[in-house]
Amino acid sequence: MALKVPFRNLSKLNKLYYRRVRKKIKSLFEKEIYIWGEEVEAFEKEFAKYCGVEFCIGVGSGLKALTLIFMAYKALGIMKEGDEVIVPANTFIASILAISLNNLVPVLVEPELKTYLIDPESIERNITSKTKAILAVHLYGQTCEMDKIWDLAKAYNLKVIEDAAQAHGAFYKDKKAGALGDVAGFSFYPSKNLGALGDAGAVTTSDPELAKTVRSLANYGSPKPYVFKLRGLNARMDDFQAIILKEKLKDLDTYNEKRRKIAKFYLENLKNPLITVPYVRNWKEHVFHLFVIRCKEREGLKHYLEKKGVKTLIHYPIPPHKQLAYKEWNEKSYPITEEIHQTVLSLPLCPTMSLRQAQYVVKVVNSFST
Repeated sequence: MALKVPFRNLSKLNKLYYRRVRKKIKSLFEKEIYIWGEEVEAFEKEFAKYCGVEFCIGVGSGLKALTLIFMAYKALGIMKEGDEVIVPANTFIASILAISLNNLVPVLVEPELKTYLIDPESIERNITSKTKAILAVHLYGQTCEMDKIWDLAKAYNLKVIEDAAQAHGAFYKDKKAGALGDVAGFSFYPSKNLGALGDAGAVTTSDPELAKTVRSLANYGSPKPYVFKLRGLNARMDDFQAIILKEKLKDLDTYNEKRRKIAKFYLENLKNPLITVPYVRNWKEHVFHLFVIRCKEREGLKHYLEKKGVKTLIHYPIPPHKQLAYKEWNEKSYPITEEIHQTVLSLPLCPTMSLRQAQYVVKVVNSFST
């Protein structure tokens, strides 16, 4: 009889926190401020300390975090409409939307096939006089090659922005994601390594002027009540999400280690020659938001696993340059990106997975044939 292995089990994970947060949530009903209140402030301080930065601004989503970063750079005169931002072609579309929503120009560059991360050599080939920033996307939980990216940024006077939506707690050498660039945007979407019970995000930085500007822009452009110095957004985090995130932050490193153990078991035991397993640069740095394999017979493998009770997902089936939202790019070719999007398949990986479930996934994947 087939064992059922869900892709993830958020309800099981979140139930572990119910008793720990219910008193705090109940106390919200006795308060007058529910958005950017004392709970958000407390989480911001703890997450800034965790990442190793001076400032954290809790916002409404990961997309809003990245959008606010570019808005702030424009407000500070560091960027202007028509400036270019280099971004990997194989990222989730939110990375690109944040750029184009600010009337900046996303310049797509190829990733490295081995790591799925932005290729520093591709970055340099695409730098022009209009380039103002590199958006380093730490895809699937592994950080980009930040030393090489910083060498380019210093040589060409560019800002380094992290899209850390999938990298909570990930390291590059001795620094955590969120402190590896000039500024970082995080998502706390429920399925993330640090996930809320709804939409939430954050901006982290050690730049005081940038932090001040982001905070103002996230509050309609208002540095104080009813004074609007900038044209901003309503992009604030609410206290309910902050309560959840603050409690979950205590366990983030523990659960990331559980993710590593499952990933290590997969890597040591997946032997099917039809699949390519992920490359791990450094075990201590990777947090395995996703465990992504590649297979030229992806649809057949996905269907086979489904029949055997193993749920998988594709991150992501269509690359940004083939989406109708960016139809002006539809005729462009990014061969490495296209190969990735045509062959990737994410296997189940969740801190609540049992060894028995992981063993079953390995058994089923290894038994697949064409």
